[in-house]
Amino acid sequence: MKMKKNWLMVIGLALVLAMVGLCGCSQGSASSIGLPEDLQVNQSIQQEGIWVTGKGEISTKPDIATLDLGVQAQKDSVAEAQAEANEAMDKVMAALKQNGVDDEDIQTQYFSIYQMTKWDDDKDEEIVIGYQVTNTVAAKIRDIDKVGAIIDAAAKAGGDLVRIHDVSFSVEDPSTYYKDLRGEAMADAEAKAKQLAELAGVTLGKATYISEGIQTPIPKLIESMEEDIALAKEYLTPISPGETRISLTVQVAYSILQ
Repeated sequence: MKMKKNWLMVIGLALVLAMVGLCGCSQGSASSIGLPEDLQVNQSIQQEGIWVTGKGEISTKPDIATLDLGVQAQKDSVAEAQAEANEAMDKVMAALKQNGVDDEDIQTQYFSIYQMTKWDDDKDEEIVIGYQVTNTVAAKIRDIDKVGAIIDAAAKAGGDLVRIHDVSFSVEDPSTYYKDLRGEAMADAEAKAKQLAELAGVTLGKATYISEGIQTPIPKLIESMEEDIALAKEYLTPISPGETRISLTVQVAYSILQ
């Protein structure tokens, strides 16, 4: 029995020594665990050098407007609310198409049937007071000059049920600007890196890492137009597309020459 315990102690000690040996190898170099020198990996390479972000930006006139609009109806029953909303939306869609908006440029964004309730103090419970149907679409308008007229037509067609939420302007194909923006962004990055190298008293080397990021913000022109629907029925809604900014950024790492 004593001999068996001694053997167990020897085996346990051997396992501990083996684990220590493995841990030591994992913390060493690639060659210490039998890997060729050309397969060694420098895990700290991305922390070395000078890292900068360069930016290229241009302002241009938008060629696309996106109109976010819809209808909202409330009735005692779901069927009544849905029928009223459907009728109003059919009229709004017809007005959009009559003013040059293509079918493929109209996309449903949101549809809901919501139960309206309130608290009844006498019954000490929540009671149903009706149902609200909401249906919204995004309409892409390719003729910028007609945005105001299309808003007016949709508001008139939908009547008091129409909800016009916002208008945004953008460039349909911003990629045509990316080539020039890349050059501008890289020049900006290099200028920053050279200044940092000079301030640090080192010599700037070549770029060792480049990552591109594209930002195309869409400015909102009108956040909410629901309160102005009555005016839209009588006056041409003034719309100014302004300019849209297209920007591109690059993150660049430069080596430091010794």
